[in-house]
Amino acid sequence: MKRLLVTLMAMAIFILPVSAKPVLTVYTYESFTADWGPGPEIKKAFEKQCDCSLKWVAIADGVALLNRLRLEGNHTKADIVLGLDTNLVADAKATGLFAPSGIDQPKSAISDKWHDDIFLAYDYAPFAVIYNSEEMKNPPTSLDQLINGDTSQKIILQDPRTSTPGLGFLSWMKAVYGDKAAAKWEKLSKRVLTVTPGWSEAYGLFTKGEAPMVLSYVTSPAYHMIVEKTDKYRAAAFDEGHYLQIEVAGMIKGSKNIELARKFMNFMIMPGFQDQIPTKNWMFPAGKISGALPEQFDRLIKPNKLLLLDANIVASNRKGWIREWLGAASK
Repeated sequence: MKRLLVTLMAMAIFILPVSAKPVLTVYTYESFTADWGPGPEIKKAFEKQCDCSLKWVAIADGVALLNRLRLEGNHTKADIVLGLDTNLVADAKATGLFAPSGIDQPKSAISDKWHDDIFLAYDYAPFAVIYNSEEMKNPPTSLDQLINGDTSQKIILQDPRTSTPGLGFLSWMKAVYGDKAAAKWEKLSKRVLTVTPGWSEAYGLFTKGEAPMVLSYVTSPAYHMIVEKTDKYRAAAFDEGHYLQIEVAGMIKGSKNIELARKFMNFMIMPGFQDQIPTKNWMFPAGKISGALPEQFDRLIKPNKLLLLDANIVASNRKGWIREWLGAASK
């Protein structure tokens, strides 16, 4: 009997499962996790050094990320939310779900524009109207020209209720026109082919030739120059300046993997992550990269002015601005 007990104990020890690696769950937007996006390579690089599994949860766009988080509240499965921008951080803080990162923002071209104890920036780029130069020989050189130009030459925009570029353009219009924005929206609506839920749908329609213009980023032409070897897609430089998007990530306060989450946040501003940003996310890196940016980035337009509204102003006015946009666009 004693021998049988020893044998059973030995068998039990032998069949005990090996401890599973911790899983870090990161909510982000769909284009980040796409095969051509930065997500797959970042996952490989982080897992090599963390002894963990990195799980991406892809949600349509940045505003949709925040909406999902609000619905889940304290029951969220996220450890980190990556893909909000500065227009959303005040609303995100108001949820009470985020913890201070404890990490200083590294020096970069946006150091004077962004520093926060909770949200850490990982990339940035000014918004721009991208046009097909083979279809438009005289692109707009200002918001005013875009609004008052040829209505047969359409633009594709994104919905500010679900998309950070859409919210960025909404903020751009308010930053330039203030109380006159509603009248400008009404006139611009005649040039809008469609409004999509997110950036991916809009840019896909644009590259398929559905319209000669789309709202995107100053950095978007770099993709076409590097990957497709063409410079026919270009950014229009606007006299009034360009609205700046800074994308950020934050840790969830109730995460069961808070130290692992902080490790990822620190990794996020280092070359293992940042090297993927210029030619996978097609934005400017907000942290350290291993070398220089590709020479095609030197050929991008350089806005004469960068616009950025205070996050609290956007948060307190966002719903009203959206109602204004909806009302003007429906006339």
